[in-house]
Amino acid sequence: MGPVRRLSLVPDEVQGRMREREAGALRVAIASQDMKELNAHFGSAKRFVIYDVTREEWKLVEAVAFDDVSDESGEHRAEGDDRITPKVEALKGCHLLFCLAIGGPSAAKLVSAKIHPIKVRQPQSIQQVLLHTQMMLRTSPPPWLRKVLAEAGVAEKKRSFEDE
Repeated sequence: MGPVRRLSLVPDEVQGRMREREAGALRVAIASQDMKELNAHFGSAKRFVIYDVTREEWKLVEAVAFDDVSDESGEHRAEGDDRITPKVEALKGCHLLFCLAIGGPSAAKLVSAKIHPIKVRQPQSIQQVLLHTQMMLRTSPPPWLRKVLAEAGVAEKKRSFEDE
């Protein structure tokens, strides 16, 4: 697999591999061909756009680009090339990954890296994905998301009757 290119916003000082996650934020990766929409399968994604998402806002963390990708059918150009591991390594630190499709071996590697893959049925704008993520955070998150939030240290402390 060719080199991995990273585009990130650098505030005041030179950053390392990936900026520290904002406190209380969920780190979300979105598979994209054009950095405008969620419109790629995991294996064929040329780019992953990574955001920190809270209930109130989202911030672009970085975009990761790959030269050597699979086609949409899942077929690889050259046998023996591992295209999954470099992508999983590049996404380490993310909590959720949104994509159009993902194969079983790829999903298993993501889950073992503590990244929860989410398949979306149709392409949609990145803004729609981020708004949907915020809505899940603001309302009662589903059980799988509560588990992700707890592992990420984002879950809010439950109030007890003694706090009243």
